[in-house]
Amino acid sequence: MIHRKKIKQRKDLRYFSKEYWRIHALVFFVLLATVIILIRLYDLQIVAYEEFREKAKNQYEFFETLNPERGEIFLREKQDQYPIAINQQLQMAYVVPKEVKNKEATIYKISDILQLDKNLVADKLSNLEDLFEILKHKLSDEEISKIHELKLEGVYLMPETFRFYPAGELSSQVVGFMGSDGEKVRGRYGIEAYWEKELNGKKGTLTQEKDTRGRWISIENREIQSAENGDSLVLTIDHTIQYETEKILKEIIEKHQAENGSAIVMEAKTGKILAMANQPTFNSNKFNEVEDISVFSNPSVSSVFECGSVFKPFVIAAGIDEGKISPETTYVDSGLVKEAGYSIKNSDGKSNGRQTMTQVLEKSLNTGAIFVEKMLGNKNFSEYVRRFGFGEKTGIDLPEEVNGNVKNLENLKRNIHFFTSAFGQGISMTALQLINAYAALANDGILMKPQIVDKIIHSDGTVEEIKPQEIRRVIKEDTAKQLGKMLRSVVVNGHGKRADVPGYLVGGKTGTAQVPKKEGGGYEDEITVGSFAGFAPVSDPQFVILVKIYNPKGVQWAESTAAPAFSKIMKFVLDYYRVESTEDYDVEKLKKYMPEQEIKPEPAVDPIVKEDDEKKDKKKTLN
Repeated sequence: MIHRKKIKQRKDLRYFSKEYWRIHALVFFVLLATVIILIRLYDLQIVAYEEFREKAKNQYEFFETLNPERGEIFLREKQDQYPIAINQQLQMAYVVPKEVKNKEATIYKISDILQLDKNLVADKLSNLEDLFEILKHKLSDEEISKIHELKLEGVYLMPETFRFYPAGELSSQVVGFMGSDGEKVRGRYGIEAYWEKELNGKKGTLTQEKDTRGRWISIENREIQSAENGDSLVLTIDHTIQYETEKILKEIIEKHQAENGSAIVMEAKTGKILAMANQPTFNSNKFNEVEDISVFSNPSVSSVFECGSVFKPFVIAAGIDEGKISPETTYVDSGLVKEAGYSIKNSDGKSNGRQTMTQVLEKSLNTGAIFVEKMLGNKNFSEYVRRFGFGEKTGIDLPEEVNGNVKNLENLKRNIHFFTSAFGQGISMTALQLINAYAALANDGILMKPQIVDKIIHSDGTVEEIKPQEIRRVIKEDTAKQLGKMLRSVVVNGHGKRADVPGYLVGGKTGTAQVPKKEGGGYEDEITVGSFAGFAPVSDPQFVILVKIYNPKGVQWAESTAAPAFSKIMKFVLDYYRVESTEDYDVEKLKKYMPEQEIKPEPAVDPIVKEDDEKKDKKKTLN
């Protein structure tokens, strides 16, 4: 028994001897290698299957993305269309390095023809495995002809499409341009950006097997998923009206050395934009040469301003609509309203005694606007301001639109904010919001959505017309008609005389507003923004126009800058559409209203001053 135990012990010790350790180690490493191989096989065949499958396909398959043709953009031109953004097909030169037989000669000739650096061309020919190296885009006819003549091996031409803007600067801030966003070329700014998806279309694909030398195998089937071309757009903007509006705006800005300006022409009943002009502007074909990129944005929708007295018709309209006043309602103008430690005066610093509501608009009386606001009450006034569309985006199909700012009307207990808002200070809006609100006055009290796209021409040839869209009724029809007559009186008897058009009933209102300081609060001493907004004919409004001029030199009032520009644009539009004359006019009377020489009125006083500062002589303007 003892002997057997000893034998077993010797066997156990032998089991752990050096020879057995070698066997165990070998088995362990075999198993480990097997596990590693299995893991690697799993990784290659399961985890990385798609990656290696694609690599294999790339060795025997040719895959190409088929780019769609971008939709084009047109302006209206009466019954026709004017191309404003089109696709221009040009030639590109490229080289296949391994097909080049005489490298030195090719480098010399190509660099000479295409005016390229020889080292650059040599570098492009250095990689023989490369199947495609671009030499130059947008070849001239002369360059194309010389390449054809030389018939250089490995050098080829290929057509490529570029975006071209035939009118250059015309409507550039509305249309935008095609440019790189850092990753790809796409629509930037304006219509090009807002309608990028529709204009760009959908890409397609082409799959074809190739041999070891990279050549297509013609007997194999091709798999083609066709590209879907982009939609084309016809804008509501009329080419001729846009051109004339831009010309007039530029002339008035240069004449008065203003910093910038905007002018918008709108159909009164539909909300369609016939012209949207801004200065300064840029050439869409040369956007890369622009130093100040702020000119790319469309200030008519992306910049706000305090409009001043051009806002007063909305206060009067609200008062009439609520039955608080009529055009003949009177109040006594003392020339001064005191509130919360401030004295609010008329722009001319005068008291006018008993005045009607029509005279409030004619003489642009701040105290009269405050009188009506008090009759309405702060809450009611605030609601009308928002119903006219201020403080919210219009929803126009353009990028970068902003809301404007009417937050001063949120605290109903701060009367001073409501009083100043009644004559257009302390609240801000875009030029588009302002003209759209005037269009509501012209359209029997109905606010429309501003429209910039008239038709969509789909890639299959079908045409989709965009219908005008009503937002809401703001005031009663009768209220709107009464406002029309009052605004006509402003043009005949008030500050709007130079906005009149011979033979037509034109109504509108001026505004010369102070500009808020960028820092520290308060207003700039010398900078003003003048505007005129109105419509014609008052008896049956067809067109609404707004002109805004920022910081003109040598004049103080909008009646000397924006009003004459308004008159020129309105006259052109009425003549262009052959609108029948609605009034007989006296030429001598017209000369009196629209003198050749500028009339410089007395400097205005600051309308809002703290009572402690009333004695200070401040040369600020507001009417």
